[in-house]
Amino acid sequence: MTHGIDSRKRWSALIVLCLGVLMIVLDTTIVNVALPSIAADLRFTETSLVWVVNAYMLTFGGFLLLGGRLGDLFGHRRMFLLGITLFTLASLACGLANSQVLLVCARAIQGLGGAVVSAVSLSLIMNLFTEPAERAKAMGVYGFVCAGGGSIGVLLGGLLTSALSWHWIFLVNLPIGIAVYVLCARLLPSGRGAESHHKLDVAGAASITIALMLAVYAIVNGNEAGWTSTQTIVMLLAAVALLILFLGIEARVKAPLVPLALFRLRSVVVANVVGVLWAAAMFAWFFISALYLQRVLGYRPLQVGLAFLPANLIMAVFSLGLSAKLVMHFGIRLPLATGLLVAAVGLALFARAPVDGSFVTDVLPGMLLLGLGAGIAFNPMLLAAMSEVAPGDSGLASGVVNTSFMMGGALGLALLASLADARSGSLQAIGWGEAAALNGGYQVAFLGGAVFATLAAVLSAVLLRPVASTVAEDAAGQA
Repeated sequence: MTHGIDSRKRWSALIVLCLGVLMIVLDTTIVNVALPSIAADLRFTETSLVWVVNAYMLTFGGFLLLGGRLGDLFGHRRMFLLGITLFTLASLACGLANSQVLLVCARAIQGLGGAVVSAVSLSLIMNLFTEPAERAKAMGVYGFVCAGGGSIGVLLGGLLTSALSWHWIFLVNLPIGIAVYVLCARLLPSGRGAESHHKLDVAGAASITIALMLAVYAIVNGNEAGWTSTQTIVMLLAAVALLILFLGIEARVKAPLVPLALFRLRSVVVANVVGVLWAAAMFAWFFISALYLQRVLGYRPLQVGLAFLPANLIMAVFSLGLSAKLVMHFGIRLPLATGLLVAAVGLALFARAPVDGSFVTDVLPGMLLLGLGAGIAFNPMLLAAMSEVAPGDSGLASGVVNTSFMMGGALGLALLASLADARSGSLQAIGWGEAAALNGGYQVAFLGGAVFATLAAVLSAVLLRPVASTVAEDAAGQA
């Protein structure tokens, strides 16, 4: 437990932790803008270039659960510092890479380090801030970093690639990683894991990690290999079989990697289901809207990053202050449902964006609503996922919710991108122009994202217990 330090030191530690998380989040998107430059420099083919992204996604998604549990067993601070070290060294290797193999392997190690950092950072924050009012504010900061980091990555990637070279999208992590390591080592008191006397559930860890890696691989390559191809079907079936094996192992071992009793908590189950739907909607918005701006409206990479700024600013205003006040006043359920519904309206507006759309009338309104919705919803969603969890299982719960976001986002994006591609192909087959056909496909994807966000809003409104009075009483007690 790390919450015994003074208040000023806690908030300093939060800023440093969020800087480390931001570095991880940025690297999920900062590479996208630089892919053409990387392909030209290292002579990637279109088929092999996808591994610059997928190698990171594969290890990141596969090791989230294991990383969270290792934090519970061996100490969240220790694992966070290990993850930052791995990520920073891998970033150096990526920046210096002069071959395809070196870059892809370094990206895989980046994903491993990123998984550990993401899995334990939320636990560290929850343990630093145990009082409801402070925790709500801290989670707002964390939520903004997670929700807004992706679009910031596009802007930063465009700037670095245009002004310097693609190598700097990785090398920029070096001073940040070193600073985060040094400051976290000073600010976070050392502590042993809550269950350091238990042995790691090796069979459970192996089965769930391989299952997640197979699932992520099948999902991110579904469009290229074909969703009904033998490769995709076999991998998904193998992932399901390993998941069933994992559940059987966890029900029998004395010290399970994932205690199944965790899923008896309604808030944990609901928050993770809602998180899957929400991530599917947000990934669709981010990636499909970037494609709409570039391929339909003809924006350059830097212009795409600037187009996301209004959403980021709105998200920052709510995540960094107003969202916490809403949670303290209304509890978790109402702000979460409202934020998701507002985001669904923003996606619905994008679903009607025309092929000759303008920024002010066809892009900005949806961006503002999505920034508003994300700013309101992300904080209560994380609080719902972690609020009833025992401190000894906080790393696990953090890994579970991060895995839900990862899998939901990957699966949702793959599904909606496939729908968009199929719709665009059918429109081109009947004589539509390329831009109009692409736009028609993107509209279907945005509509699907709106449906996901609406369903998430309904589930959170119906299934989450109202806790406003409890939160308000706790806050009053502190005052």
